Formats: sequence, C-alpha cells, structure tokens
Amino acid sequence: MDWGNVTAEDLIDALREVDWSSPPRPLSEFFSRFTIPRSYPKWNSRLKCNLYYYRTNYFLLIVSVLILGFLRRPLAIVAAFLTALSLAFLNDSFAGTFSEKVTRTVRQFSPPLAAKMRPPLTPVIRGRPSAKRTIYICGRPRWVFVLMSSFVSFVLWFVSAGLLTVLWALAIGLLATILHASFRTPNLKARLNTFREEFRAVWRNYSEL
Repeated sequence: MDWGNVTAEDLIDALREVDWSSPPRPLSEFFSRFTIPRSYPKWNSRLKCNLYYYRTNYFLLIVSVLILGFLRRPLAIVAAFLTALSLAFLNDSFAGTFSEKVTRTVRQFSPPLAAKMRPPLTPVIRGRPSAKRTIYICGRPRWVFVLMSSFVSFVLWFVSAGLLTVLWALAIGLLATILHASFRTPNLKARLNTFREEFRAVWRNYSEL
C-alpha cells in the first residue's frame, strides 16, 4: 500500500472503522529501529503507516502520560476516562463490541430489558443494506452516548480544574507519538499487516452485500 497517496481523511476513517481490540505491539518491536526520513514524501508515508500500525501502542502511551499528570487529581482521571470513552465510541468496532457486551451482561439479569437494547433492523434497499448505516449502542443512537459522556467529562474537568494539566499532558503524549511515528522505520511486518487488514475489510464489505 502506498501511504503517500492516503489522505488525512482516509487515515481518520480507517482508524474509526478498524478493530482496536488487538493487543499492542511488543516493546522490542516498538523501540526496534529508528532512522531519519530522507524526504518529505518518505516522512509523510512513514508517519501514516506507523500511526495505523502502532495505533494501540500510541493510545496506551497517551493514556499513560495523562495518568501520570493526574495522580494528584482523582476527578481529572475520571474526566480523562470519560473523554477517552466518548472518543472510543466514535470507532465503529468499539461501539459495537461495547454494546454487545453490555447487552449480554444485562440479559443475565433482565432478558426483557436486554431485548429493548437491541438495535433496530437495518433498512434494505433493493435487496442490499442501506449505505447510510447508523451505529447503535444499547438500542440508542451512538451520538446519545457520545454527548452524555462528553457532557459529564466537561463538568468533571471544570470541577477538578485540571484542564490546563490535561492540555500539557496531551501535548506531551502527542509530541512523543509524532516523534516515534516519524523516526520509526516501518518494517515488513507492518506492511504485510496493512495488506491483510485491507483484505479483511474488502471481504467484510463483500459479505454484507
């Protein structure tokens, strides 16, 4: 895959739709080999490839920096967790997995309530599912949970007065992520993994027809 032709919008869409439940890459691989990119196109391609391939590692890195910055502010930790949760809800795979696990847990205690948490049926047009597929979480549109978690996290940020702390911690985490993604040389495993996930995405779209 030529990452130089991938736009920022394509990368964001890929990160939104990809499965984030995969474990992080080993530290021996994460800190394996670093080189300086020879040109801007090389750096641009490397940055996008590493952001996609090491996405779980970068996410854990940013979360770790935020936790270290909030050791003296318990409410800020909860606010950061809710903020991360609201962002995670934007990922299709995470939203579906979260809804499925919550519904399965509720079914053990109250089957009628679990039945109400099922998402509505996807409309079918000319024998095919509608292209505009709305993501549901526990029977409600995804945006409801995103707004609720965002509102609660905003209130906790205001009460804990930790907004400036999170900005500094987030800046440090993002800077470390960009530096690593810029100088970490993509290996053959990263390229093969990209092709494999592309094949899975194409096969998933084909099976839904």
